[in-house]
Amino acid sequence: MTQLNIWAKAVGKGKVMGPSGGFILPNGANRGPDASWLSPEQMNSLSPEQRKKFLPVCPFFLIEVRSPSDSIPKLQEKMIEYIANGCQLGWLIDPKTRQVHVYRPGKTPGVLDNLRSISGDPELPGFVLDLILVWEP
Repeated sequence: MTQLNIWAKAVGKGKVMGPSGGFILPNGANRGPDASWLSPEQMNSLSPEQRKKFLPVCPFFLIEVRSPSDSIPKLQEKMIEYIANGCQLGWLIDPKTRQVHVYRPGKTPGVLDNLRSISGDPELPGFVLDLILVWEP
């Protein structure tokens, strides 16, 4: 989440949320990804009252990191749900296998192996996540 925060501050737009930030997706599901970013347009669409509780929106971008107790099929279902509810870019990161599953609307999810970093372009211009910090914490 720190790397996403640094990028968001550098570009001066949007809002980064951590795992304690929650969302109510358009389908009614309550979700809290490990890290997420809301676009300025999304933030502007929320009233001050809506900003005080779980946000009634799906993040523009999000990251889920597999914990030892998580199952990949269940996490993949969540990622598909996020995309179906408006997420534009989602990364499911599996430290155990060193894989990143990349989700975008209208595209088949891709799996990338043993990367050193991953770019958020074109959805998040200039954002690059250093995965060495994930693989070797």
